[in-house]
Amino acid sequence: MLPVAVKLVALDIDGTIVRPGEDVPSPRLTAAVGALQSAGVVVVLASGRMFPGTAAVARHLGLHAPVICQQGCSVHTLDGGIIHEFPIDHAAALRVVGYARVLDRAYEWFNPVRYIVSREGPATAEYGRVSGITVECMDYPERSGLPATGVGIISTRVEAPEIHRALVRQFGETLHLLDFPEVTVAVAPDANKGHALSLICADFGIERADVVAIGDSVNDAAMLAWARRGIALAHSDAYAMDAADEVLAENDGEPVAEFLEDLLRLV
Repeated sequence: MLPVAVKLVALDIDGTIVRPGEDVPSPRLTAAVGALQSAGVVVVLASGRMFPGTAAVARHLGLHAPVICQQGCSVHTLDGGIIHEFPIDHAAALRVVGYARVLDRAYEWFNPVRYIVSREGPATAEYGRVSGITVECMDYPERSGLPATGVGIISTRVEAPEIHRALVRQFGETLHLLDFPEVTVAVAPDANKGHALSLICADFGIERADVVAIGDSVNDAAMLAWARRGIALAHSDAYAMDAADEVLAENDGEPVAEFLEDLLRLV
C-alpha cells in the first residue's frame, strides 16, 4: 500500500529513472516528476554520480531541491554549493589503495568534483561520461594532494566479492564499503544516501514518515531502509531488495513512471 502523506520522493538515477543506453529520463517520467513537484512534493535525486552529472539530470527534470552525489558523500545545491560533505579518513584511504596495489588492481581516488584513477578503462570512462567530468589518470592518485571523499578498487565480477569481504574483515564498520559488481568502494561510515537524505529532510522540516525512496543498487540500500517506504525495482541487486519494503513489477511499460503517477493521485 502506498503512503497517504508523501512530502518528499527520493530517486536514484542510473537504472532507476534513466534506463541503460539512455542519457535522460523518459518524457513520461519527466512529466510525472514535474507533476509531483507542482503538487508541492519535494523531489530529490540521490546518485552515485558526481555533482555535474547529477545536476544535469536534475535540471532536465526542472528540480529545485539539493542533490545527493557520490553514494551520499556530498549534498549540493544546484548552483554547485556543497551543503554537506563526508571525507574519508586519509589513513584508511591509503590502506585501501595499498591493498589495491598488492592485488595489482586499478583504483580510484575522488572528491565531489574530481575523479582520479591509477589506470584508465571502459568502466572509468563511462563513469566520467555520466558524471560529466574529465577522468584524470596518474600512477599514484593518492599523491595528487586531493582530499578524498572516497576510494575504490576496480576489479571484475569474479574478484569483487572477495575484495569486499577482505576489506570488511580489515575495516569492519569504520568504513562504509560498497559491494558493486566490478568495483569495491570505500567511503566514510556516515557517507551514504540514507544519512544524506535524512539531512535534507531535516533542512526541509520533513518527517521520515512522509518520505518515499526508489532505487536499485547497493548504494541505494541505506536510503530505501531509511525512508518510510523504500521501493526497489525487479532488476535490483540483493542489497536493494533486502532493504526495500516493496518491489515494482517489471513490465513492458515504465514501472517507476507508473508508480509516481499513482503516487500523485494520493498527494
